[in-house]
Amino acid sequence: MEKYIVTLTEEERKTLGDIASKGKQRSQKILNALILLGCDKGEYQTEHSTNEDMSRVLQISMRKIDRVKKRFVEGGLDAALEKRTGNRIYAKKADGDFEAHLIALSCSEPPDGFARWSLRLLADKVVELNYIDSISHETVRRVLKKREIKPWQQKGWVIPPEQNGSFVANMEMVLDVFKRPFDPLHPIICMDESPKQLISETRKPIPAAPGRSAKYDYEYKRCGVSNIFLACEPLAGKRMIKITDRRTALDWASFIEEIAAQYEQAEKITLVMDNLNTHNAGSFYEKFPPEKAKALWDRFEFVHTPKHGSWLNIAEIELNVLWGQCLKRRIDDIETVRKEAVAWQDMRNNKNARVNWQFTTTDARVKLSRLYPTLKS
Repeated sequence: MEKYIVTLTEEERKTLGDIASKGKQRSQKILNALILLGCDKGEYQTEHSTNEDMSRVLQISMRKIDRVKKRFVEGGLDAALEKRTGNRIYAKKADGDFEAHLIALSCSEPPDGFARWSLRLLADKVVELNYIDSISHETVRRVLKKREIKPWQQKGWVIPPEQNGSFVANMEMVLDVFKRPFDPLHPIICMDESPKQLISETRKPIPAAPGRSAKYDYEYKRCGVSNIFLACEPLAGKRMIKITDRRTALDWASFIEEIAAQYEQAEKITLVMDNLNTHNAGSFYEKFPPEKAKALWDRFEFVHTPKHGSWLNIAEIELNVLWGQCLKRRIDDIETVRKEAVAWQDMRNNKNARVNWQFTTTDARVKLSRLYPTLKS
């Protein structure tokens, strides 16, 4: 004998039919609607499904079917369709005062013998300091996640010097260059370079499979090193890459010659780059005869990012994208690096992928006021 009998009106059946057929609701709401339609014993319903039939067809337990029927009989259609909210009240352990203490502790130096704070270490420390009677590391994790704090993670960063007039002068010069509008006769090119180690596997990797990630052996064989030259025109969405065996002044001069050849119609090319010792006009005279070196030099306006300010070079952003999308894997020969890098270059150029630089001099004087000798943060 059924304890909860579902009887639907004609209007309720129409509502449930719309929910089940249109597929615009949550999956659980659609499933509950199908349960109610299947077990309806209303006046105009001549056929209905048993709990066993619905359990087999919908692949759910009969206990769930009984719960939906119970909510309908006791609370109506809305109560049966919507997710049931619990009425149990949990005492909140971590109040605002405790969260403030925990965040301050996680931003402090870890105790002796530890390189960084861990969740369990923080949980033990707050109890030791009598901030709270007891707490689990999972509660600590939720508090830090809410505040977007991860004390166990550290990022390497090039930190600029405090109150340095030379740094801010070069920085503002670069930022003024990035404010210039697009002009095909005066293109703005950003250039950077980075080494790429050639590495081969010593054991065959295990490929990925359902429920299993790919596995690579920690041991590898070093096969030398290559160098990546990358130049990009942010406003045009163009970039060019050259892979060389070395990163000498002669290699850099050859790459700059190729950039100039790509912009034969330009009157003056502004080249933004870092302060590497090979990035100067003297490299032209080491590579080319004086007449050609001077002619090549006259085509460029060199703009150097400040020391410890390589983040101001947009080409560094492109290099990070190249590394993450293409070269962040083990490659054992330079020809493969060339082939893969050119394929990535063509893909990015075909997409006309640009960099929308937003950081301005005004932003720098506010956010980086500590770098300005005459400004107080």
